[in-house]
Amino acid sequence: VQLQASGGGLVQTGGSLRLSCAASGGTLRLTHIEIGAVDWYRQASGKERELVASITSGGSTKYADSVKGRFTISRDNAKNTVYLQMSSLKSEDTAVYYCDARVTWGTIVDGTPEEYGMDYRGKGTLVTVSS
Repeated sequence: VQLQASGGGLVQTGGSLRLSCAASGGTLRLTHIEIGAVDWYRQASGKERELVASITSGGSTKYADSVKGRFTISRDNAKNTVYLQMSSLKSEDTAVYYCDARVTWGTIVDGTPEEYGMDYRGKGTLVTVSS
């Protein structure tokens, strides 16, 4: 099972980017897979990791004061993906962005359905905002 953050890149001040955090089974044969609560973090060079936005499995959201009104977190359960829409980007938004998520899945082991769940951190995606 994999959790992948993507969508980073280079953007000018005031621009927008949309990050994705997606769960997949890779090469595993799964009966189902779901992404639960997701936290988006970021870490700028030389700084501590900062919680940017969170979304529960039910869709409730929270934001850091530094991004309120500019970032929107949302989810598409059919695609097992959570998005972070970032607008009005500033140079101080430059960082590596990570998603942490609870992922649950099912598979068949020796003919018996089995359920699993784990907390994952996706590989980061770099966002660079140039002034």
